[in-house]
Parts: sequence; structure tokens; C-alpha cells
Amino acid sequence: MKKLALSLCVIGSLFTSCSSDDDGASTSPQVEVPATYTFQRNGETTVSYSGQTTRILMGEEIVNALLDPSKTEAQLNGMFAHVEGNSNFSNPALNASNKSIRSKVAASADFFSTNTVDAIAIKSDFDGWIANQVNDVFPRWDDTASLGVAGQIQEAGGGPIRYVNAKGLEYDQAIIKGLIGALMTDQMLNNYLSPSVLDAGNNIADNDTGTLVEGENYTSMEHKWDEGFGYLYGTDDQFMPTLGADNFLNKYIARVENDADYTGIAKRIYDAFKLGRAAIVDKNYTIRDEQAGIISEEISKVIAIRCVYYLEQGKSVRNAGDFGGALHDLSEGFGFIYSLQFTRKSGTNEPYFTKTQVDGFIEQLMEGNGFWDVTDETLDSMALEIANEFNLTIAQAGS
Repeated sequence: MKKLALSLCVIGSLFTSCSSDDDGASTSPQVEVPATYTFQRNGETTVSYSGQTTRILMGEEIVNALLDPSKTEAQLNGMFAHVEGNSNFSNPALNASNKSIRSKVAASADFFSTNTVDAIAIKSDFDGWIANQVNDVFPRWDDTASLGVAGQIQEAGGGPIRYVNAKGLEYDQAIIKGLIGALMTDQMLNNYLSPSVLDAGNNIADNDTGTLVEGENYTSMEHKWDEGFGYLYGTDDQFMPTLGADNFLNKYIARVENDADYTGIAKRIYDAFKLGRAAIVDKNYTIRDEQAGIISEEISKVIAIRCVYYLEQGKSVRNAGDFGGALHDLSEGFGFIYSLQFTRKSGTNEPYFTKTQVDGFIEQLMEGNGFWDVTDETLDSMALEIANEFNLTIAQAGS
């Protein structure tokens, strides 16, 4: 990361009056922005997002468990839908938590509070992938995968061993990359950074008067924004994020940032989080919402870039004869494509691709023998459709 935590203005002071024409941030001189994501009241921090950190850590343990064939379906379900006090994790603090991942999958206020049919279907997809990993892939862990046969396949050149179903899909990748959309992105863009949550109840009046949540050092609005922040930086350095700190959204912001075609995207996201939070402190809700829009655009773009990348890489690697590498790339692409339905067009309550469109993509990928023989034309057509929706080029996003 290129000095991600540096402010857009003078670094020498804690707060600066900021004009930010070069990165899409508001040009209003009225909001003072800290050099890092640092906000205090009476000398104590007002920033808190422990619940997000907990869910990311739960997710990290699930990542490992999905590749442990000794795990049962009940054990994996227990980790996914954790109940407070159950010993599902190696970390006692996670076992003591009342948080769970499943409860927040497809659970945003804007997209799913009145859309329980889709919310249930999405949760069921994750339940099914977990069940299939245990019942279809684990029993064939030591068998060689081939067209129509689940098992293991090694990437070319002595690379990693991948474990796939009969159609070449790695269920663990579907789950991990699917959670980037269904948990992290949905909760961030369609819940915590949405006016429907930020302004709920008495939040505006309480923020205007500085009325704090009982027993806490923050207003409800401040806390909601921080919870959105936490789904990206929950296990990273709040003040100077290094990125790559988890296996979810944080990791893939780093991947896109490290692509020379998109360098600077990580800073735009971090700076928008800072300015939006500063705007809440200054009670400037217009600037707050502008920054939420920037975050929505950039996070959504990250997901689209990785969709195009994995579709194109999967095609290229397969054509070079590396089926192990191709199945892995296409499985990652599957998860990112699934995540498209949780993206958000700035200034709207709409995703870039609907659930119906995403389901159509998935059906195309899994038709027949799935990744073993999906055509180059199908992969190219899908990549182009996604790229065009985000004004991306295949040459840049796919390499």
C-alpha cells in the first residue's frame, strides 16, 4: 500500500481542512478530516466495530475447516450458524460470542428486509455448499478428479492441490468468495452506510445533539458507519491498513490495488471512509452520503474486476493445459460472480446485477460438465457483459 493512511491534505496536523478534487471526495472546506481513521470524544476513541472483527475471525476459521475432511456437516454448520457458548471454534472468545455469520448473510436493510424469499434462498445456497463439501467432496478426498468425478487435482508444475466436485467447482471457494458479497459487501453498502440505517429512529437528532448510545462513547450514527468500516478493516490496522489481512474483502482490495491499472483504489476507499465519518462528526450528512456513494462504486468495482480476472485467467490457464489451475480460477470467479448481486449503484437501491441475472450466469457456468468443458465463448461473453456494466476493459481487468 502506498501510504494508505496519509490524508489528502497536510499530514503534520491531526485534523486538516480538506479539498479533494483529485480523488472524488467532497471539495467542501467545511469538514475537517483526520490523517488516519482517528475519532475521539473527551480524549477517548469513539470508533468501535468489534462485531465485524468477530465475524471475520469466524470466517477465517471456516476457511480452514472447509479443507479438513475430518469435519462433519454438523461441525461446519455450527461454525457458520454459531450459537453463543457452543465450542465451534479454536478461539474461546469466538465461542463466547453471540455473533454468527449466517445471521448476517443476505440480511441488509435495503436489499433483504422486505425480500425474505431471496434472503432464504441465498442462505440456503451456503447451507447447500457446506453440505455438498462434506457429502460429495470429503468422501473422495484422495481420489483423482476428472470430468464428472469429484476428487483432487493438482495445479501444473507441482502447484497446490485443489478439491472439486464432479463439475470442477471448489465449494470452499464458492463459500469464501460468496461471503465477500453476501456478508461483507451487503452489510457495508446496503446496510450500515445506507441512510435507512444511518438515519433510523432518532439517529439524526441524537447525532446533532451529541446524544450517545447508553454506556458508550459514540452516537448511534457514528457507530453504524464504523460497523461498515469494520467489514473491510476489521482485522487490519485501523490507522495504516496494510491490506491482505484476511481472506475476504480486505485481501481482494489489495489484489486490485496491486494491479497497475487500478492503483489508488484502496486509498480512495479509505479516504472516503474517513471523510464520511468526519462529516458525521460535523453533522454534514450531504458529504456523508457522497462518501458512501464513492465507497459503493469502488467496492462494487473491485468485485467486478475480480469476476473478469478469474473468468479470463481460467480460460487462459485451461487452454495452456493446466486444468487444476483453471478449475481453481473459475471457482473463485464463481464466488465473485455470485457476489455481484450484493453490489450497489451509487445513488440507487439497486445492484449492478440482479439475483436473476446472477443465477443465469451460474447456470451457464455449471451447465453440462461445468468447468471441465464450459466454452471459451461463454467465459468471454460473460466477462464482457460484466466489464461493460462497470465501464471496464477486458485487457485491464482480465490480466
